[in-house]
Amino acid sequence: METTSCYIAFEGAEGCGKSTHAARLAAELGAVLTRETGGTAIGARIRAILHDTSVTDLADRAEALLTAADRAQHLQELVRPALAAGRHVVSDRTVYSTLAYQGYGRGLDVDELRHINGWAIDGQWPHLVLLLEVDPAVQAGRMHGRELDRFERESDDFHQRVRDGFARMAADDPDHWVVVDASAGIDEVYVAIRAAVHDRLGI
Repeated sequence: METTSCYIAFEGAEGCGKSTHAARLAAELGAVLTRETGGTAIGARIRAILHDTSVTDLADRAEALLTAADRAQHLQELVRPALAAGRHVVSDRTVYSTLAYQGYGRGLDVDELRHINGWAIDGQWPHLVLLLEVDPAVQAGRMHGRELDRFERESDDFHQRVRDGFARMAADDPDHWVVVDASAGIDEVYVAIRAAVHDRLGI
């Protein structure tokens, strides 16, 4: 498939290498590089609440609505204008992270979240989702020694539910998702990513 401008999502568990590979792909494609949450000035303020470890009483539904608000602003302010101008967009996390974290992770109804977020993003789902999967032991090694945010400090069970959620979404929608083994070396992983983008989107 070839489109004038493409919206590419990097998804996966903490420590899977999304940020590194999103930046590399965006640079090669000359794409707009962004992230969710926090891809806009307003989104950054929302992100500050969501990731603040001192926030201990945020209701799960409120958390989900904050992420939806971030995405509504992000699509309106950044993603849609870039696509309309013929620019590719590469995003470190997108709407699917809400389905994984607040849906599968927190246990909120995934179909309800999909409906709410579909409205928030006005139907602008990514053209391609690259799911970077990494062994939990490798993930733990990558996270060791760094200061963890509110989500990163969640339980192992929570993170397993998130991983399972991503895997299920990928299995349910193979036309839009590509699963990449991200446990290998950086260059090897990027070769697989670049091949997937070329094969699926023609870019």
